[in-house]
Amino acid sequence: MNTRTLVKQLAALPDGPVTVAGWVETVRDQKKVQFIILRDESGAVQLVNPAVRELDPEGVSVGAAEAFALTEQISALGHGTFITVTGQLKHDERVKLGGLEVKIESLEIVTEAEETPIAADSSLDKRMDWRFLDLRHPKQNLIFRVQTTFLHALRTYWVERDWVEIQTPKLMASASESRAELFELGYFEGKAYLAQSPQFFKQMAQPAGLGRVFEVGPAFRADPSFTSRHATEFTSIDAEMSWIDSHEDVMRMHEELLVAGFTAVKEKHGAEIAELFGVEVTVPTTPFPRIPLAEAKEIVASRGYVVPRADADMDPEGERQISQYVKEELGHEFVFLTDYASSIRPFYHMRHEGDPSLTNSYDLIYNGVEISTGAQREHRIDVLVEQAKEKGLDPEELGFYLDFFRYGVPPHGGFGMGLARLLMLMLHEHSIRETTYLFRGPTRLLP
Repeated sequence: MNTRTLVKQLAALPDGPVTVAGWVETVRDQKKVQFIILRDESGAVQLVNPAVRELDPEGVSVGAAEAFALTEQISALGHGTFITVTGQLKHDERVKLGGLEVKIESLEIVTEAEETPIAADSSLDKRMDWRFLDLRHPKQNLIFRVQTTFLHALRTYWVERDWVEIQTPKLMASASESRAELFELGYFEGKAYLAQSPQFFKQMAQPAGLGRVFEVGPAFRADPSFTSRHATEFTSIDAEMSWIDSHEDVMRMHEELLVAGFTAVKEKHGAEIAELFGVEVTVPTTPFPRIPLAEAKEIVASRGYVVPRADADMDPEGERQISQYVKEELGHEFVFLTDYASSIRPFYHMRHEGDPSLTNSYDLIYNGVEISTGAQREHRIDVLVEQAKEKGLDPEELGFYLDFFRYGVPPHGGFGMGLARLLMLMLHEHSIRETTYLFRGPTRLLP
């Protein structure tokens, strides 16, 4: 039976025998005493050993020989070596690391480590090359504990409200909206595409009668971008719901969902995030501010920045500017930009009644960066076909998708949201490479 105790469990134990295991973070090999900082997946603890540097030439007892051998063994330990230690736990408030230490009685080397190829000041690219070592750092390690807590809170929100979790295929027979930004691959005697979104499949759940569905899964974009917020493979958080009146219903659900996620993260990890990242997690208040895109552009222009795009979209600097305005004037880190032009939205976004130049859609901006797009979907087959044609799409190629709407479908809408990008902004990191377990970009397929 494994009697190993996690470091985080030691504080609750009385003084006495324990066994701990992990990797060697540091060794302080002093003349009279040796210290090891042992780290495992839950934290770090100080191990101590009274050093025996030489043996009595007159005669060596068994105990003295063992103590000498242990001292020699500790002196030779390298950073990253995995060890198992049995010893005596002692609570001592003088010990800076957790107020306790373990006096070593026996030490077993599980695997020895070579000299580490990365350091604290290594470049991000080099750290990504050695990601499995990079993740040993408490700061990097915490990111994925935060991610776990956040996703669990989202799932809890949905499941408690009778939503259904689905897993959609990532191999598609045809392009979802256009062939732009899609990876094409050979598929037996034909071709397939890697899905850039579960959009069509989560919409399929609406005429199927599932009502409200969500998915957390991979998505792929053949986008040769080298920015801090783009990846060729990423984790997408998606939701779709039936019987909505407008995109306002989607936004209301979206903000409630994020409040649940941020609340869970702050409660479980807030203090540790503040210590390691220097960031205070703020749970957003509801409702989030909502600003029509045209009005947002006017606000940005009044601050001295005119969006230089030829189309009707906002650009990254405009997103930063409107986010800063909302933070200054409304004290909020989130803002919904609404009513995007139909010219820059997919064919399946529902258009305003009476003004087909605008859509019932939104982008969610968080700390100056877009993290999500949501909308009410068009559910009328005749309108969908016409809007697809307007976008230059062939309805025959969209046949499997359009079939969803030939047999009745309720009004519905939803959103897609990038997980790594949200975590990057939550933790004030500078790149989604930091908040992606194993990043994939135009020039990175390893490790």
